[in-house]
Amino acid sequence: MEILLYGIVFLYGIIFGSFLNVCIYRIPDKEGITSRSHCRKCGYPLLWYDLVPLFSYLFLRGKCRKCGTKISIQYPLVELLNGGLWLGVFSCYGFQLKSVLYCGLISILIVISVIDFRTYEIPPVLNGWIGILGIVQVIADRDNWLKYVIGFFSISIFLLILYYASKGRAIGGGDVKLMAVVGLLLGWQLALFAFVTGCLLGSVIHSIRMKVSEEGNVLAMGPYLAGGILCAIFAGNPFIQWYLMICLA
Repeated sequence: MEILLYGIVFLYGIIFGSFLNVCIYRIPDKEGITSRSHCRKCGYPLLWYDLVPLFSYLFLRGKCRKCGTKISIQYPLVELLNGGLWLGVFSCYGFQLKSVLYCGLISILIVISVIDFRTYEIPPVLNGWIGILGIVQVIADRDNWLKYVIGFFSISIFLLILYYASKGRAIGGGDVKLMAVVGLLLGWQLALFAFVTGCLLGSVIHSIRMKVSEEGNVLAMGPYLAGGILCAIFAGNPFIQWYLMICLA
């Protein structure tokens, strides 16, 4: 039964991952996300058997059924990534509300990462969705509401000061809002862990990219913050417990 449940989680993960691809392409262009899917080259309206996650891409050999245009590998990768991460969350936290909320957060972070990497912007609606998840978490764990409220302000206040002091050159407004709503969902300890880890990832990976591919100094911080948040979800609590044990020893 447990294996069956995990299989269902993965199945829903890749199905929802297909929807994430829709969001990734349509939100920056201000397109509606509920209209029928179509080939972005020829406009061919996709049928239900063209939209089966993972399998349709393999069956069509990565090409449009109508015009033969190559379909981006992003589609199956996002579906597989979302399904795998959902599976990981439920493996770590079990079948509870927190797992559902964290899966929602991860899915939104995937969309944020791709869009921010391409456009250097985080659409406000995505941060708004994370904020809704955070409110649900506060209500569900209302006995510990203070740590979530502190989480909302702990990182975002610092980033907001940095944003105004640098006139938006050091950090983006979307990044400020992202860490605020993530803090509301995760609490201040995991939010702090996520931010520090994200900054480390950004400094190391972007430095390598600058040397290897002559990337510019300007970086999209969203993907690195998302990486830090993922680390916080999967490894934050054990690290914090280990750190406290060392400090109190």
